[in-house]
Parts: sequence; structure tokens; C-alpha cells
Amino acid sequence: MEEGIVFWLQWQVPISALMIMGPAFFSFYTIKNVKTEPLYFHNLWKPCWRFLNPLWLLFFRVCAFICLTPMLYEIIAIDGAFAFYFYTQWTFALVMLYFSLAIVISGYGCFVFSRTENGEIAEFLKRNLEDSAITNGEEGFLKLQNQYGEGAFRVRCGFWGYAMQAIYQTCAGAVILTDVVFWCVLVPFTHLELNVLMGCMHSLNAVFLLLDSGLNSLPFPWFRLAYFVLWSCLYIVFQWVIHACGFTWWPYPFLDLDTPWAPIWYFLLAAIHVPCYGIYALIVKSKNTVFSKWSPCTFVRTY
Repeated sequence: MEEGIVFWLQWQVPISALMIMGPAFFSFYTIKNVKTEPLYFHNLWKPCWRFLNPLWLLFFRVCAFICLTPMLYEIIAIDGAFAFYFYTQWTFALVMLYFSLAIVISGYGCFVFSRTENGEIAEFLKRNLEDSAITNGEEGFLKLQNQYGEGAFRVRCGFWGYAMQAIYQTCAGAVILTDVVFWCVLVPFTHLELNVLMGCMHSLNAVFLLLDSGLNSLPFPWFRLAYFVLWSCLYIVFQWVIHACGFTWWPYPFLDLDTPWAPIWYFLLAAIHVPCYGIYALIVKSKNTVFSKWSPCTFVRTY
């Protein structure tokens, strides 16, 4: 017990903790104070490609979930609850949670739209509204909005819609962080026994999420980086708690606190969240910029 107390009283422990607490508090502040843009229900289940049937997006999400499930099942069957000792499995499970929630919402959206008697008319009015906003500015937008009513084609999301968007963007940063650390740090510089299952888990998570991003209409606001940071902070707190309870082995060498280099590693770990999230945000922005120029008649830009 005395040795455990001495370990947590080392000078690098409070400094490393500050590297985690600072971003966590800043993330809470950002989430609380940043004004969120409205998120509409059609952003959750309609593709960003104008003439692509929403059923194709639903079908892709179902296929992604079916492909990912056996991998998570296999790793749990091998390691049991110990599988969730690793950040990869946390992120992998979160990606599956996103696809499961996306399947339910996509299925509901397709069902509601197919049962809407004037679904095609509502879609036509929606496009007229957007075209009028571009052509005639705010005056044209308000004119059509007052004439037909916003509720006919735009419904704001509730809790589950914003939860889906937050999980999506948390996954976006987490899969980049997971795969970059695995392929660029752990594989080359540690004695890691790589197998097919590990390779798939550290690649297909990003592949399926990127394909979904190429099809969906979800906006990608910058401030949701805060959810990604909190997700990683939660994992590190989990590691610290179980080590305080007597567990001695660290799953990743750069999390080990029993070294004078720990504060630097924790600082770098906190800093790398910005480029990881930025890479994915840049991919989404490039999608909107490139395809809106190449295919302006078929691509619907999201913001």
C-alpha cells in the first residue's frame, strides 16, 4: 500500500494530470458555451447525393454493422472483458454504436418518407426553397418559407439526432487517432504480434466511417472536437482508476506514469487530438468543396 501511495506522489503525476484536466475543462466550457447550429432530421438519413435513394445509405450502414460485429465478437471471445482494456476496443464499440443508431434513424426516416402522401411534393418545395435562398438571398428564402411552411420539409432533430451527430464526430477523431498510433507508433516501435484480426480492427473502423461520410449529409462543426477530447480523457481516467486499484500493466507505453518523460508524453497525447480531428474535418470539407464544383446538380453540400 505504501509503495502505491509513493507512486502517485511522484512529481510527474500531478503534471500529467494537468495535461488531462486542462483539455477536459476546456471541452466542457466549449460544449456549454458554443451556440450549436440547427440540425435537421433529413441530415441524419438522407444521402448528400441528390438522386441516390436513402435506402442505399441504410443498406450501407447495415452492411457496415454486420461486417464489424464479428470482429468485436471475436476479440471479446478471446480476451473477455479484458478486451476493453484497450482504447481500440472502446473506439471500435463506439463506431458500432454509431452505425446501430444510424440504422435505426435511417430506417425510421425512410419509413416516414415513404408513408408521406406528398413526399415528392415536399422534396420539390425543399429544393425550391434552397434554390431561392441561393438565387434571391434571404428575401426569397423567407417568401417561400412563409408561403409553404417550414414544417413541410424541415424538422429539427431532438436528443437522439444530436447524439448521433456527436457520436459520429467523436468516432471521426478517435478512429484517426487509433489507426495512426497503431500503424505509426506501436507496429514499428514495439514488439507487437500483428495478426489479421488486429489489422482489420485498426483499418476497417476508419474505412467504413469514411465511406459513410462520403454518403451522409451530416454537418461537421468544429467544436465537437470537445466530445472527442472528453472521450479520450474518459479512457485515461479509466486507466488511472484501475491502476490505483492495483493493476500494474499499462496497455500503451506512453501512458506509463513511472517515468520522468510522462508529462511530455501526455502533452503530446493531448496535442495530437487537434490534427487527428482536423484531418477528418479536412476530408469532409474537401468532399463538400470538390463535389459541389464537380457535380453541382447531383451533390447536396452540407455545412
